[in-house]
Amino acid sequence: MTHTTVAPQTSEHAHRPGVFWRYWAASTVSRAGDAITAVALPLVAIELLHATTLQISLITAAGYAAWLLIGLPAGVIVQRLPLRGTQVALDILRAVAVLSVPVAAALGALHLALLVAVALLIGLASVVFDVGNSTFLPSIVSKEELTSRNSLTSASNAATELGGPSAGGVLVQILGPAATLLVDAVSYLVSAVLLRSLPRPSTAPSPKSGVSTVELIKDGWRFVAQHKIIRPCVVAATLINFSCGALTALTPVFLVRTLDVSVGLVGFLMASGGVGSLLGAALTPRLGKRIGSARTVLYATVFLMLSQLLLPLAGSGWALAVFVIGNTGFSCGVVVFSILTRTHRQSVAPPDLLPRVMATVRFVSWGAIPFGALAAGMTATAFGTRGALWLSCTVGLLIPLILLASPVRRARELV
Repeated sequence: MTHTTVAPQTSEHAHRPGVFWRYWAASTVSRAGDAITAVALPLVAIELLHATTLQISLITAAGYAAWLLIGLPAGVIVQRLPLRGTQVALDILRAVAVLSVPVAAALGALHLALLVAVALLIGLASVVFDVGNSTFLPSIVSKEELTSRNSLTSASNAATELGGPSAGGVLVQILGPAATLLVDAVSYLVSAVLLRSLPRPSTAPSPKSGVSTVELIKDGWRFVAQHKIIRPCVVAATLINFSCGALTALTPVFLVRTLDVSVGLVGFLMASGGVGSLLGAALTPRLGKRIGSARTVLYATVFLMLSQLLLPLAGSGWALAVFVIGNTGFSCGVVVFSILTRTHRQSVAPPDLLPRVMATVRFVSWGAIPFGALAAGMTATAFGTRGALWLSCTVGLLIPLILLASPVRRARELV
């Protein structure tokens, strides 16, 4: 192993309260734009290009395929480049990529290939950006604050998921799907300005000189694969994200074409996921303290699995409430699971190894999202959108079984 247990080095200004809040504001503003784009980009394909379900799944898959392309080396990149400058550059890059869509639409040059390329480019930039954010947080808050700060961050993300899709649906009706993406571009630029105001932290000790990137990646991989708690949690997270990829690709088409929901209402219905995420983020610290983090994680997987089974049962009119309940419950369970397992990784991984551990986990788990999206697109072509939703539920049934077969079943706390 080539890592040591040296404490992370931070700027003397890193622990000032304002640093965390600027970090939080930059992440929240960027996430708000992402939430709007999550609605607008598929609607660009549906409304302007009349794309099929399979074509829409290609856009979703491209956005998350970045984790397969750069997920593993992302941790090394974060350690070897100046974090603040890199994050600012990535925000600007994402703003330019998003702007290309309304520009192409205005020029009459909009094609599916451009939407796929934009989704991929944004995904590549977001991979490095997100790994940097995950490793930066432990350097500006104490270990005791990690769960509460992760919960706050997740709650903010949930709030943007709640308001973003709703705002996106309204903006799409007012401005059109392509012009709505201008809002996301502005959000990335605001995030860049906020990040530029932060001190220059060294979020983790730099890797030893002379050690190859491959060896550094292997260290992170071995730590994840050999840890008795992280390993099964990563397997469960991978199955969860496979289901999330399928739902991301299927939901807009299911609502618009199967349930005949108006474009404006799609955003409000998808925002129910934000309600669930917000509820999960609020409950996580209390549940973790009351019944233990390991038990909470296990119960969360059962809850999200049962909630997912409601989605294909949804119908038109009042039966849309079934979709709302299922989407809310599924998102709630996912967020509870995510907060506690992420906090556990941040707590037990050696500081110099943390970026590579986070990158490895996200490479494996988030790498399942494009496969879920593509599988959903292909099964929807063969069995219809509702049939594809039912098939995605079979994956959800496996999630709690993974944890029941691991040491998590017998533990009260994740250690």
